[in-house]
Amino acid sequence: MTLRIEDYGIVGDLQTAALIGRDGSIDWMCLPRFDSPACFAALLGSDEHGSWRLGPEAGGECTSRRYRDGTLVLETEWDRPEGRVRVIDLMPPRSHQADVVRIVEGISGSVPMTTELRLRFDYGNVVPWITQDGAALRAVAGPDSVRLDTAVEMTRDDVAGGSVLRARFTVGPGERVPFVLTYHASYEATKDPVEADGALRDTEEFWQSWIAGSSYAGPWADAVHRSLITLKALTYAPTGAIAAAATTSLPEEIGGARNWDYRYCWLRDAAFTLQALVGTGFIDEARAWRAWLLRAVAGDPADLQIMYGLDGRRRLPEYTLDWLPGFEGSIPVRIGNGAAGQLQIDVWGETLDALHLARAAGLEPDAESWRMQKALLDHLEDHWADPDNGLWEMRGPRRAFVHSRVMAWAGFDRAVRAVEEGGLVDEPVERWRAVRDRIHAEVCAEGFDADRNTFTQFYGSEGLDAALLLIGQVGFLPWDDPRVVGTVDAVQRELSQDGLLLRYDTAADDRVDGLPGGQATFLVCNFWLVDALHGIGRREEAVALFERLLSLRNDLGLLSEEYDVRTGRQLGNTPQAFSHLGLVNSALRLGQGMTARDVEAGVVEQVEL
Repeated sequence: MTLRIEDYGIVGDLQTAALIGRDGSIDWMCLPRFDSPACFAALLGSDEHGSWRLGPEAGGECTSRRYRDGTLVLETEWDRPEGRVRVIDLMPPRSHQADVVRIVEGISGSVPMTTELRLRFDYGNVVPWITQDGAALRAVAGPDSVRLDTAVEMTRDDVAGGSVLRARFTVGPGERVPFVLTYHASYEATKDPVEADGALRDTEEFWQSWIAGSSYAGPWADAVHRSLITLKALTYAPTGAIAAAATTSLPEEIGGARNWDYRYCWLRDAAFTLQALVGTGFIDEARAWRAWLLRAVAGDPADLQIMYGLDGRRRLPEYTLDWLPGFEGSIPVRIGNGAAGQLQIDVWGETLDALHLARAAGLEPDAESWRMQKALLDHLEDHWADPDNGLWEMRGPRRAFVHSRVMAWAGFDRAVRAVEEGGLVDEPVERWRAVRDRIHAEVCAEGFDADRNTFTQFYGSEGLDAALLLIGQVGFLPWDDPRVVGTVDAVQRELSQDGLLLRYDTAADDRVDGLPGGQATFLVCNFWLVDALHGIGRREEAVALFERLLSLRNDLGLLSEEYDVRTGRQLGNTPQAFSHLGLVNSALRLGQGMTARDVEAGVVEQVEL
């Protein structure tokens, strides 16, 4: 059975995540971290590349599924002629070792069940050695070891491609059959597995207690809280970093080559992340994210990267896994990300903007942080005019991208404001103000097409870029400036597919990104459009677009990176932090002064964030 991207839900333990399909199969999980090699990689291949199916013997997709309220505990149910059965999936927030807990619960009738466990380490390339360890089964290969504990009798079938652990059993009303899969390094002693029902209770309490800390009480609370839980699930707890997604190489175009590894942390997300966390009351998470950011960017400002590993490491070499056929034949499957070595001028501005937001939120500014920001400004002063690869990691020639210059302007603007508003003294504020004004004048002269009344993707370009929608949001120009309004209109007109936005036109300017193929509409850009429409006063239109975007979530409230309006499918890596950050921030902007009843009635208050 071929599942779509939106057919997957996730569970996680704040260090990694598992993707579970509507058929009850775990088809993707990396251990012990988000960016570790996968032991279940069927998502990018077939069952033979690693999967764990647990469901009715008759097979098929579930009848319904949901998360328990306010949690990351997934319940999947099947209604069969012979009865009704539920599978409860969870990963307890990790203390020492990673555990996947699956509980089969009989609801009515008597349902024959089956489980098939194929462990394949190193992204489906390594078949482990399986042994009996008392009542448990153990699978070992190199540094990796997994233990399975269950009261169900498992059999091992040695088939082409490696061993499969199987079991058949039947559940009746009120019966519960637990399975606990525990990972640890093969050279370390394993601890006793968690007790399944106790882990369920503790995990449910953890998530409900966490989301109770949300200060959001607007009209889209269910959607916002699900997005916040998803963002928390993508957090690597030891460092506070947030992975851009839980997956690699899910395609932007089915059968295409735009397949990238998103299991890392992007600086472009910094300001959006802090806006979302601070705006919903999660100050501890915002503080942890800021601390990660400061550690990651520490060092020579010239060495600032666009992305880092979850622990802050810099080297993310890109290579391909040629034994994996890819999601629906979309190759290559990539590990690592070569864009880490690109020059993107905007990240200096985005880092400075994020630290300004942290300062404004009272997240303990310190002298060393300010000294680092001054070093970033010194470097940016000498290099803001350098051609770069742009926000979207273009693999074509470097250009004078407008968004990059706008964010360079934002970096100097935030420094000037820190002095003017924060009382800092003995700083070169006049020099920073002069650089800021010079960037502003150049962008308005070179990056604006007066004939079309719009800013362009780069100097001299005929193409547009959805990132231009951020010009008003970062304060480069006021929302009511005719150039901002004209840019919003032009982006809507020229980058729209059935009312949703592309990032940019891949065919414009002689294939600006240097890549073959196309892409679908990019979800976070559409949330930026919501914000821009709100900013220029078209609030009813903004709310209508926001509601449409909410309808694109899957049945569990999850969003990937892109949406194909032609096929009605989600595309790209999933769940995508950027998309969920956009949802939260748009809800914050739109929802101030509104209630759910106002939204239903079409009443939009004229308020500003």
